[in-house]
Amino acid sequence: MSGQHLIGAFLEMMSAERGAAKNTIDAYRRDLSDYAGFVAGRKQTLLNASRDSVNAYLDQIRRDGLSASSSARRLSAIRQFHRFLCADGIRGDDPTRIVASPKPRRALPKVLSIAEVDKLLSTAEEEANAPAEPAQQAAALRLYVLLELLYATGLRVSELVSLRRQAVMRDTSYLTVVGKGSKERVVPLNDRARDALKAYLGTLDPGPFLFPAGGAEGYLSRQVFARDLKSLAGRAGISSARIAPHVLRHAFASHLLAGGADLRVVQMLLGHADISTTQIYTHVLDDKLRDLVETHHPLAQG
Repeated sequence: MSGQHLIGAFLEMMSAERGAAKNTIDAYRRDLSDYAGFVAGRKQTLLNASRDSVNAYLDQIRRDGLSASSSARRLSAIRQFHRFLCADGIRGDDPTRIVASPKPRRALPKVLSIAEVDKLLSTAEEEANAPAEPAQQAAALRLYVLLELLYATGLRVSELVSLRRQAVMRDTSYLTVVGKGSKERVVPLNDRARDALKAYLGTLDPGPFLFPAGGAEGYLSRQVFARDLKSLAGRAGISSARIAPHVLRHAFASHLLAGGADLRVVQMLLGHADISTTQIYTHVLDDKLRDLVETHHPLAQG
C-alpha cells in the first residue's frame, strides 16, 4: 500500500470513528503528506521510517521557521498516524513512541525599568498629595498605596485588591497574604510602602477591606484598578499598552533578582508553588552574569 493510501485509510478512520471535522482532516492530510515526502527523501517509506527520521523531520521544520506549537501539532498527527498503523497490524513498531514533543518557549514577561517604575510612583504620589475634591483625593491616595504595595511585595492583583485590614501586621511592617490554594505567606514592606499604608489607614472608614468598594464583593475590582493604572501611566508619559498590574509584579521580581536576591526568596515572596515558575525571571540576569565573567575572569582581559 502506498504512502498516500495509508494516509487516506488513517483519515477515513479519523472521520468515521472519531468524527474529526473537515478542517482537522485537511490539516492532517497536509501535515502527513509533508512528512511522507520528507521520509521518501531519506529513501524510506511510512512502513519503515525510523525514529531518527521523525526527529530529523522535526529538526527540519524547526529550521524552516515553524513554531514549537505548530511543530508539536504536526508531531501529534504523525504520532496518531503511526499508532493507527500499529493498531491495525500494518506496522509492528511505532517510531514516534519516545520522540519528545517540541516545547514552546515561555514568553518573557514585560518589565518596566527602575526609572519607569519610579516615574509611575512619583506621579501617583504627587497626585495623592495634590489639593482636590475629597472623593478625587481619596481615589488618588488609594491608587498610590496600591502601587506602592504592589511594587514592594509583588502580590498578584487578586491578592492585592482583596487585602483585609487584618492582613496588616506589626505596625505595617508586614502583610499576611492568602494566595492560591488558600496558602498563607508573610511578605515584608519597604519604608515607602509602609509610610504610604500608614497614612492611608488613617483615612479609612471602619470595614473589613483595605480597598473597599460598593460592589458585591466589597472590595475594589481588578478591572477598576487596571483602568486607573493605565490612565496614570499615560499621565506619567509611559505607554499604557506596556502597563498592567501584573507588569509591576514582574518588575518586582526582575528588579530583585537583578539586585542580587536569591531565587528561592523571590519564589517565596511571589507565592509560587514551583520554582520553575519563578525561573522565567532569570532572563534579567543574563547581562549581569556576562558582565561579571568579563570583569573577573582571569583570561577576559586582552
